[in-house]
Amino acid sequence: MERREIVALQNLLKANDLIAEQINRRLTEEGVLLVDLISSPGAGKTTLIERTKDLLPDLKFAVINGDVQTDRDARRLKEKGIPAVQIATGGECHLEAHMVEQVLDDVLSERPDIIFIENVGNLICPSEFKLGEHLRVVLLSAPEGDDKPQKYPLAFLTSQVFLITKVDLVQHLPFDPERAKEDALSVNPKLRVIKVSALTGEGLDEWASLLREKLCELRK
Repeated sequence: MERREIVALQNLLKANDLIAEQINRRLTEEGVLLVDLISSPGAGKTTLIERTKDLLPDLKFAVINGDVQTDRDARRLKEKGIPAVQIATGGECHLEAHMVEQVLDDVLSERPDIIFIENVGNLICPSEFKLGEHLRVVLLSAPEGDDKPQKYPLAFLTSQVFLITKVDLVQHLPFDPERAKEDALSVNPKLRVIKVSALTGEGLDEWASLLREKLCELRK
């Protein structure tokens, strides 16, 4: 039984990767940057997108929101003037490439420069499924604890950027940003690590500059 389960998972991932490659190829040809945000619930993905819009007003954004239930994040973003499509997984703990493919035409109709995927909130399942992204970003907020890179290494191994969020709270919590950074880099030495705070604005300019750089590279 265990052998069958392993083979089934391998087949599922292979099929997923083929669709992800098609998504990546299409968006690359159209010059649209796809950014996959993964984190535990409450790490600040939606707030990050809202603040990023303020910092890059010349660029158009669209968002694909993944949640088990409700469309609250999508409605919240729409109220901020950011087009958003909600995918309710109905119990699945992650988004898969075919889910993204099904809504891609609707999202692209908004003619965005950057599409953000707000993946379902956890650091385990989303790490295994490629979605066609050009950039994967893992978020870890100060209230979660600084030991997560060692506990959930795949999330950090498969990402290119690590955002330590809510750093304005560090002074009130037993959270060591340097320990989190060191542990993450021990898992993936190529990670770009940025400490950010949506409240104070710390690190947000660097984050916005990174996105602009990646978009320019894509469109060369």
